[in-house]
Amino acid sequence: MFAAGEKVLIVACDDDPRAVGRTGRIVDAVPPGPLTAGRWTVAGIGFLIGPILCHAHELSKTGP
Repeated sequence: MFAAGEKVLIVACDDDPRAVGRTGRIVDAVPPGPLTAGRWTVAGIGFLIGPILCHAHELSKTGP
């Protein structure tokens, strides 16, 4: 489970493979539902990479 604003490491990403190995912040204030197919929205990854959707198993917590 993740919280809005939490910093995460992207260990895999079907949505955008360029994001793998980068860090970003969780955008969602509530757990993801059917609209995003259970994927979390991660933003702040890089200048050329917009917000992406990742399953929980594709993310790792990195700290506060």
